[in-house]
Order: sequence, then structure tokens, then C-alpha cells
Amino acid sequence: MGAADKAQNKVEELKGKGKEAAGQATEDEELQAEGKLDQAKANLKQAGEKVKDAFK
Repeated sequence: MGAADKAQNKVEELKGKGKEAAGQATEDEELQAEGKLDQAKANLKQAGEKVKDAFK
């Protein structure tokens, strides 16, 4: 559960970076914002995983 979740969170973060980069390249502010939001969600989930690991 832990390692798979961490991997999924990293994939989500990379997708967000890709969306943000695509938004910058096409000057699509909505896509950039969506990418930043995806990255923020992934980072929050990663922080949650770190907290879980700290209590193991």
C-alpha cells in the first residue's frame, strides 16, 4: 500500500508538471493552473504518506 501510493503520487506530480509545461508552451493559463493544482494535490498526498511512515 505505501510504496504503490508513493509511486502513484509521483506519477500524478509528473502529470501535473507536464500539464503546466504544456500550458506555458501554448500560453493556456487554465492548463497551467490545472497542472499546478495536480502537483499540489500530489505533494499533499506525499506529505500524508510521510506522516504515516513516521508513525510506523
